[in-house]
Amino acid sequence: MSENCNHDCSSCGENCSSRDPKSFLKKPHAMSDIKRVIAVVSGKGGVGKSMTSAMLASASQNKGYVTALMDADITGPSIPKMFGIHSRAMGSEAGILPVLSKDGIQVMSMNVLLEKEDEPVVWRGSLISGTVLQFWTDVIWQGVDYMFIDMPPGTGDVPLTIFQSIPLDGIIIVTTPQDLVGMIVKKAVNMAAMMNVPILGIVENMSYIECPDCGRKISVFGESKVDAIALENGISNVVKVPIDRSLTTAADEGKLEEIKNNYLSSFFDKIDEQLKSVKK
Repeated sequence: MSENCNHDCSSCGENCSSRDPKSFLKKPHAMSDIKRVIAVVSGKGGVGKSMTSAMLASASQNKGYVTALMDADITGPSIPKMFGIHSRAMGSEAGILPVLSKDGIQVMSMNVLLEKEDEPVVWRGSLISGTVLQFWTDVIWQGVDYMFIDMPPGTGDVPLTIFQSIPLDGIIIVTTPQDLVGMIVKKAVNMAAMMNVPILGIVENMSYIECPDCGRKISVFGESKVDAIALENGISNVVKVPIDRSLTTAADEGKLEEIKNNYLSSFFDKIDEQLKSVKK
């Protein structure tokens, strides 16, 4: 126990031997059915975390799994736009129903609750964290095989709340090749270790660009560091995603589900196999 302990574990990030991590877990809505939950995290913004979350959800749905995508980035929600979702969530006294994408992915985001998509959410941390928890406890997620949570960047209030309150099967870390980002990845790795949540894999986004003429891979942001980081931390699943204009175009047009070059399809298969070997 920390010398400065105030006995309020709900707001504490210390990994004390006296605390039981499971004691903070929140139950989902009574009508929800969710088998696996994976959080997609990054130590900083701008690395393509939301794109990664969307591509993983699309890969899962294409494999025949019932898939859900929770957009936990309350102040910067981008998931609905990528899937061309502009309708608002509906509900009843029983709870809130997620909005369905074209291919049937269950989506919940702050943007499907606002009257206007461009309306800013100017809230303090506690209110933001509480809203994310409501996405878990008040939304009726139906028959979900895989839920992906698109986390806000960093290791602040919302990530801590999710790590403590939602029973995660693991996390996927998103990074880019720069040395600076490599250092920040280690913060996410260390946070996962503190919260006793397994790391399922690392996605290195914007890893390279492929020359359209000769096919040579050009490392625009420097040589990749992801293999060394994965080896150092015992992470076996790694994928390098190139800069591909067709991905950003599809996301901008709300047609991400229509992409044929889902670079995370095989990566998802490895994660799926890994989790199948773990008893729930």
